[in-house]
Amino acid sequence: MNRLRRAMPAWLLAVLLLGAGTAAGQADPHESTLAAAEWSAIREVISEQLVALKSGDGDRAFGHASPGIRAQFGDAGNFMRMVREGYPALVAARYTEFLDGAVIGGIVIQPLRLVAPDNTVLVALYTMQKLDEGRWKIAGCALAPSTVLST
Repeated sequence: MNRLRRAMPAWLLAVLLLGAGTAAGQADPHESTLAAAEWSAIREVISEQLVALKSGDGDRAFGHASPGIRAQFGDAGNFMRMVREGYPALVAARYTEFLDGAVIGGIVIQPLRLVAPDNTVLVALYTMQKLDEGRWKIAGCALAPSTVLST
């Protein structure tokens, strides 16, 4: 959580969490963390979507989106346009590093540090949703500037 707070302004975190509460399947609000296996599963979903995004496989990338995101964009083509226009850093990153995730008010947040080809550093804050059958899906993503500098 300390890394998460240092990586972005408090107001942006508050906006992200307020918006995520309605769109994401919330975890138990009394839990403040998840088991290591859950974090591993979350990171695998995000990693698989990033590979799909970088390779241009819209169907596979869209398949990792939550039902709410899928309903919002309708199809893989619209989803990929949104990513290219609003989240080019996800596709262009030359380096990625998962940071410690957090459960805040029942919302599961997995931060991912992104280093761009020009060494700009951002943090992608993924909001995750666990479906009834136990699979994790990506329910949202917000990009925030990082205080970390790349060399």
